[in-house]
Amino acid sequence: MKVLTEGHYYELAHFEKDESGSSESIQFIEKVAKGEGQVQELVTINNGTTNEEVLTMLIDRMYYLQNKFPCRENAIVITKLEESLMWLEQRTKKRIKQNVEGKNLNHK
Repeated sequence: MKVLTEGHYYELAHFEKDESGSSESIQFIEKVAKGEGQVQELVTINNGTTNEEVLTMLIDRMYYLQNKFPCRENAIVITKLEESLMWLEQRTKKRIKQNVEGKNLNHK
């Protein structure tokens, strides 16, 4: 893995190396705070995916692998990925309830 933009843009190496040196890139949504005061709106400067979407993809892949090659370790990975997704969803629900989703709280 190579970090192209810290926290937002990554280059992932292919597992099997070939002559082309192929890789995949993944762009996460990147936002910046705009405005004045304690609460600033977050504005998208680079569109991309989310942690939740990547976890959902990994969960799907692990279920596929578990169906082909069942083992305890795969089952544990699925559980932990689903738990991670649940906590991210809980965080979003809490932020929505607090009316701070999509906002930057300037804690000066």
